[in-house]
Formats: sequence, structure tokens, C-alpha cells
Amino acid sequence: MENVSNARIATIRTLEKFDNTLKLELDLINKLDWQERQQANEYMQGILRRRSYLDFLISRFSSVEIEKMDLFFKNILRLGIYDLLFMDSTPDYAAINESVEIAKTKISSKSGDLANAILRKTQREINNLPKPDMDNRTSLIATTFSHPEWMVERWVNRFGEREAFQLMQANNQRPFYFLRANCLKTTPDTFKLRLEKAGIDFEESEWLPGYFKVKTLADVKAKGWFEKGLCYVQDIAAGFAPTILDPVAGESVIDVCAAPGTKTLLLAELMENEGKILAVDINSERIYKIAENAERGGASIVKIQRADAREERFKLADAVLLDAPCTGTGVLSKRADLRWKRTPEELQKSVTLQAELLDAAANMVAKNGRLVYSTCSLEPEENMMQIENFLKEYDNFELEELDDYLPEEVLSEDLKSYQTFPHVHGCDGHFGVLLKRKF
Repeated sequence: MENVSNARIATIRTLEKFDNTLKLELDLINKLDWQERQQANEYMQGILRRRSYLDFLISRFSSVEIEKMDLFFKNILRLGIYDLLFMDSTPDYAAINESVEIAKTKISSKSGDLANAILRKTQREINNLPKPDMDNRTSLIATTFSHPEWMVERWVNRFGEREAFQLMQANNQRPFYFLRANCLKTTPDTFKLRLEKAGIDFEESEWLPGYFKVKTLADVKAKGWFEKGLCYVQDIAAGFAPTILDPVAGESVIDVCAAPGTKTLLLAELMENEGKILAVDINSERIYKIAENAERGGASIVKIQRADAREERFKLADAVLLDAPCTGTGVLSKRADLRWKRTPEELQKSVTLQAELLDAAANMVAKNGRLVYSTCSLEPEENMMQIENFLKEYDNFELEELDDYLPEEVLSEDLKSYQTFPHVHGCDGHFGVLLKRKF
């Protein structure tokens, strides 16, 4: 069995498997201790954010064509170059020696020699690295910013080059994280004091109460606050959907596609833990997370059901939240793997699934009830175009204005939808609307 005590080995094996299957399986990384797991995750996501550019450098500095390289060896080189260029905490000698040693011990001494040559050439040229120079403009941009060509072409056509560059640069940054104080167990002011006393750098959000922006989760994890249910990780834009649903104590709420349950927990907080929340999800592997988060967070009003929301019949609810499965193009900084997994064909499949779920969710809403539709996507087909198509079929629903709930800088001109962008708002990219059933 592979020795998984080393963060670099676990990262390389994980990336090798991802290259083969496009599935990001974290079994090896999750077996590491906390510190090494953090390091492996930093390597893994960082390399995925910069993959095309790293491969370009390998191609320039290698005497062997990159297309002929073994995937394990290619990921050794990706890790070594990433270490040299982007990990300030790693000395150059360690970045080179560790990668060369892995190549020698896991492949051959010849592979170790080649890795040594490529990494030392990278080190020598570090202040004058070659730049992508393809004739095809889309290929050049895709290589420079490490995004797939179809996504680059789409965003350049929609935003123009300058803004598309800014968006892709934001996607390639190490992400910040938002902590939300769990108001069923503490208060925003009390949690703020905890952060201050612990010496954790944070920035309190002015958009919604109880959200604190931090650079790393390591110190919070060390304090045990997650296990105690005092806070959880939730991007502030992800909090918008439960906020505009505005559930109150005593209501009945259905959270469709609820796993892992962070939005469910926020719904329970807003309801002061009084009423009924039915959290529904089809994924048998992720649904246990809802129960875990609800128990840890003290959300006793949450009931959980594994079901396909398109096929199951539910009792009508006062409010329904559909945070729909999507391409995730708004969260590519935190989920760098998604950029390599998504395709135009998958976008269309996503749109079809969303329409089916939206149809099902609409039929769960009682008269005068509310329905929130949200995604973590930037793509119009998954967002406003989806809603426009829905309203053509459902004349008993109408869009509500959102300015009573959210800051105007995230709202559309008519105030009836929100959309955040990583390069504009400093958070994940999310979309959402509030629909009211009239009859």
C-alpha cells in the first residue's frame, strides 16, 4: 500500500488519478495528519489552478515531450515547479530535492535526473520565465490563465478580454474563507470577541450579520470551534439564498438539494429553531453531512429525507429553497478541479436538470408561499434565462424585489435578482431570485 504520510506523495497520486478519471478523490489526502493534509490541499488546488501554465513551462524546459510523459512523473514536475514559483514557505533546494527524490524512488534514477534538470532550469530562469506565445488568441489566454478554451472563449465574448482576465485572475488566487457564527449557540458579537482573543485576523462583513472573512481555517480548526458548532464555513454569497427566503419561526420549509446542510442550518437560525425544516437530497453519501451539521449546530427542527425531489411528493410548504446543482463556475478558486471537469455539454445537462428541479420545487410551494432559486454559477443559462423560461410556464409565480434583504451592489438593475462575481465582490460567484406564489 502507498505510504501516505507524505503530503507531496499524496498530492501527486491524487492528481494522477484525477488526470485519468476527472474525479477528485481525497482518500489519500484525508489519511494525512491535519498539518500535512493542509499542505496537500494547498498543493492540489494550487496546481489545478495553474495546471496549463505549469505544463507550458514543463514543455519549454524538458527534453522529453510532455505528451509522452507518464502521468505520475508529470505531476511530480507540476508539484516541483509550483513549489518553486508559488510556495514562499518552501526553500528552492527543498522544492527541487523533494521532487527529484520522489522521481528516483518511485520511478527510476533516470527520471530523477530529468526532473532535476527541468527544475534547476526553472530555478535559473525564475526571474525571466517564458510567456505563452501561441498564434491562437484563445489558446494563449487559456494557457496563461489555466482555464479551458471553451470557458475562455465564452467569457471573453461576454465580458470582453480585460474583465475576463480579471475574473480568471481571481479564480487563480488562494481563496479567502468566510466563517458564519452559529446564532443557535453564540452571537456575532461574542464570536467576534473569540476571534480577537485568539489573535485570528478577520474582516467582519457589512453585508450580512455574523460573517467573518479569514485567510486560513487552520487556527479556527485548532480551537475546536467547528466541532462545538460555534461556527461553520459558508461563503457570504451562499448565505444570500436563505436570507432572501426569510423564513420565520413556526413556518414549514423544504430545503431541496440540501447537502451538506450549511444553508439548512442558516434556515434554522433564521427561524429561531421553531417550525419545521425538511432537508432533502438524493446523494446517499452526502446526506449524512446534513445530519452531522444539524446535530452539531443544534438545529433540532431539521428532518432529513433521502429522495429524488423530481419524483417524490411532499406536503406543501410555506417556503422552499432550491440551491440547484450547477456547473460551479462561480467557485473555481475553491474548486479548481471543476474548470477541468466541465464542458459545454455538461452545461446543457445542468440546465435541463435545473429546469426539472425547479418544476418540482414550484409544486411544493403553498399559496402565497415563497420559492428561492439559487446557484453558484456565472452562466446566464443556469441563472436568469432559467427563471425567464420558468415564468413563461408558471404565471402563478412572480419575482420579488430583494433590496430589503441584500446590498444594492449585488442586485440587478430591477432589484429582482442577485449575482456576485469573484473579481468584483471579493466572494464566490452566486445567483439567486425570490419567487412568490400568487395562487
